[in-house]
Amino acid sequence: MPEHLLFLTGRLAEPRLEKVLRAMQPTEFTYTIRNIGVKVAGLMTADLIRRRLPAPVEADRVVVPGRCRGDLEALSAHFGTPFERGPDDLKDLPEYFGRKGVASDLSRYDVRIFAEIVEAPTLDVPAILRRAEDYRAQGADVIDLGCLPETPFPHLEDAVAALRDAGFEVSVDSADVEELRRGGTAGAHYLLSLTEDSLWLAEEVDSVPVLIPARHGDLDSLIRAMDALDRKGRPYLADPILDPIHFGFMESLERYAALRRLRPQAEILMGTGNLTELTDADTTGITAVLMGIVSELRITNVLVVQVSPHCRRAVKETDVARRIMFAAREEGSLPQRIDPALLCLRDRKPFPNTPEEIAEMASMVPDDSFRIEVSEDGLHIYNRRGHHTAEDPFALFPHLGVEQDGSHAFYLGVETAKAEIAWKLGKRYVQDQPLDWGCAVDRPQEDLTRHKAAGTTLQAKQKDRRDS
Repeated sequence: MPEHLLFLTGRLAEPRLEKVLRAMQPTEFTYTIRNIGVKVAGLMTADLIRRRLPAPVEADRVVVPGRCRGDLEALSAHFGTPFERGPDDLKDLPEYFGRKGVASDLSRYDVRIFAEIVEAPTLDVPAILRRAEDYRAQGADVIDLGCLPETPFPHLEDAVAALRDAGFEVSVDSADVEELRRGGTAGAHYLLSLTEDSLWLAEEVDSVPVLIPARHGDLDSLIRAMDALDRKGRPYLADPILDPIHFGFMESLERYAALRRLRPQAEILMGTGNLTELTDADTTGITAVLMGIVSELRITNVLVVQVSPHCRRAVKETDVARRIMFAAREEGSLPQRIDPALLCLRDRKPFPNTPEEIAEMASMVPDDSFRIEVSEDGLHIYNRRGHHTAEDPFALFPHLGVEQDGSHAFYLGVETAKAEIAWKLGKRYVQDQPLDWGCAVDRPQEDLTRHKAAGTTLQAKQKDRRDS
């Protein structure tokens, strides 16, 4: 027998919920819709549900709106029936149920991230530790101390020791063999980079060497260095070097593919900075493609740098991308609909409602509180007094009647500005919620087990107008 679901909703959303569920024609479940007497479904709280939903609940599961606040575990225990949050928007219900039970496991990955502190010699040890902690929080596994040409690094040994004491794995990156020797002697876990000409250093330290071609593009020299360490049973990472676009980019990709064919079991490293740093384009897309190549070639190490301002989130983006690509590869699927964190500027479904559907909703609003939505034709703002549409928020202002209400005008200005940004970029807009910029920004997890004041914005505005 299919399970029976109870959907809780509000008065305004009830017709749309019925329409979406009817269009789904679900065969895996039957359902009942219950309007519990709140106008805006997103303002539903656990306390309100506990007061207004009769017990016992005749359902196998109860689905509440995605913006519903409150402790659903407590509700599940109270009613003896599992409660769960649905999607934020009703239009996403089909996809929500289509992926139910097969959500990707994003805790897994098989790529180690080296995050380089490129100006390490110019920073004191406390500053190096602070930078390392920041990189670790973004997903880095190894902190790479980047040495600079003709720049003394007298505190190299102290930096390596401090990082190790703080629980970091450490690599030292230098073109100076003496600096590499110092880093290895101090206890660095990895040394970037040795060639067949400097391979003798691997005999003097315990660090794992990262091998590169002795001359640019010379894959044969890299193979010879790998063979030498293979004969001695020494571990290493091999890096054929990724080149910038128009300066050997495609040939360098071919070298990585050739190396994997020649050495199927070799542990390979790819440095991504020559593409992310040297291309004026948003790094999320570049990183996604590079990590797709990394995944296909089973490369298990990447070196990431964050120097240019537009690359300021490269470590975090790489962390997200390695998880998505691993999940897609393991599932045998495209890297689609696994996680939206790399969709920073645009969303897959930016406009859930058509202008006609918004107009229908606007015709049912019984109060003065403003609702703001975005569709393909622009911004919509409506209450019981009218429904107005424009592409420019300034064109809406004369219709709102808030010239004498500074706080309300400020609120509407902020919200319509967000709505305009969302409309122009093709992002999902939800009133009273921040725009979702994916992994491009840090966004604290919202605690939906508490009924925060921000969630009562519309109710407060409605009460203020009644009182006046």
